[in-house]
Amino acid sequence: MIVVVMGVTGAGKTTVGRLLARELGGDFLDADDYHPAANVAKMRAGHPLTDDDRRPWLARLNEVLRERAARSAGVVLACSALKASYRDQLLADLPDARLVYLRGTKALIAGRLEARRAHFMNPTLLDSQFTALEEPVDAIVADIGPAPEAIAATVLAELA
Repeated sequence: MIVVVMGVTGAGKTTVGRLLARELGGDFLDADDYHPAANVAKMRAGHPLTDDDRRPWLARLNEVLRERAARSAGVVLACSALKASYRDQLLADLPDARLVYLRGTKALIAGRLEARRAHFMNPTLLDSQFTALEEPVDAIVADIGPAPEAIAATVLAELA
């Protein structure tokens, strides 16, 4: 099974994604680990990525997911995937992939970002993330208010 956990920065994609991967018996991948150095530097400096910045990154992620699908290897990928066009590229040729959208308010997420220290994403980019966000219509939607374990349990019930 291929599951993509999406949402804005600070929504809990990595935390919930790791829990899902453990429960599903698959690997966890963080899309941030696949960004080229130039993208990371740009985000660290507080500059949002452009579609051109994202295109090769999304193509690489799609390649990784297709490789996993060809081997029938389960994987949970945490990826912002904010726009429908990004999700289309990310999930191309992966008809059985499932999308999980972690939805939360800007105020809740801003509070989380203020407390986060070990991440390259500049918290000033939260506004641009919400501006770019196109909520998916074909996803499991999970509210990020509850504890991560409760969110994962809700998602697992939906995936079953």
